Amino acid sequence: MNQRHISLIGAPTDIGAGARGASMGPEALRVAGLAATLEGHGLEVQDRGNLAGPANPWLPPVDGYRHLNEVVAWNEVVHEAVLAELRLQRLPILLGGDHCLGIGSISAVARHCREAGRKLRVLWLDAHADFNTSVLTPSGNIHGMPVACLCGHGPQELVRIGGTVPALNPKTLRQIGIRSVDPGEKRFVHEVGLEVFDMRYIDEMGMRHTMELALATLDANTHLHVSFDVDFLDPDIAPGVGTTVPGGPTYREAQLCMEMIADSGRLASLDVMELNPALDLRNKTAALAVDLIESLFGKSTLMRD
Repeated sequence: MNQRHISLIGAPTDIGAGARGASMGPEALRVAGLAATLEGHGLEVQDRGNLAGPANPWLPPVDGYRHLNEVVAWNEVVHEAVLAELRLQRLPILLGGDHCLGIGSISAVARHCREAGRKLRVLWLDAHADFNTSVLTPSGNIHGMPVACLCGHGPQELVRIGGTVPALNPKTLRQIGIRSVDPGEKRFVHEVGLEVFDMRYIDEMGMRHTMELALATLDANTHLHVSFDVDFLDPDIAPGVGTTVPGGPTYREAQLCMEMIADSGRLASLDVMELNPALDLRNKTAALAVDLIESLFGKSTLMRD
């Protein structure tokens, strides 16, 4: 994997979300200068444009899932696009789009790691655990289910994307910033044994200690994937998301999180999800997301050697 060669992949859909507008996320990130910002760090960036998929019919759930066929179609397209970039030894950045697309993206990363004989670590930066099932949530919105699907719990059409069930071993996952989990979902997370660094943990132990644990045991054969849901951030600084939850990381905590990921030298793929320009203020949240992505690729506030 060459960290110097970046591919931007737009996935303009809110097919799995409970609010419209995340479909505009990729363009907002472009308008905020993502490509030029990365190029400013000496990276070679290719923008592959936007993927195409079915429109959002905005219908109620059927058998516990909203828009299942459309969600499957989008995730299959995302899977193939991310996998193609990884096979070219490029670093894909998926521009969402809602977080249901993490199924296609992370299943592609996991598939690539199996093919290449590499270990995988996934950092899931989010206010939500996204470990719901149709039994646990009445909404049927699949953006609340991607982690469960990746771990083998969900409709077979989604669980099987990538050809291996489960696509992801729960032990490869670290969730950071969690602060909104349904009661049934919480029990399920405990049963499966996900490693979760919730906001209470971050408040008590600090972001530095949290990230030291989340990044522990990485080595030269580890592919590090970051799935960054913008609602990870406190809504006071990042209002442009559909599912705001108060009490998230501050700007400095988020910067430290990203800088420590960069310091590991292992970042090999990235999702930027749930940015909703329809709910934003003059593209403020997109600009913040680009600022934090820049930190993932080398911008640092560190003065000492």
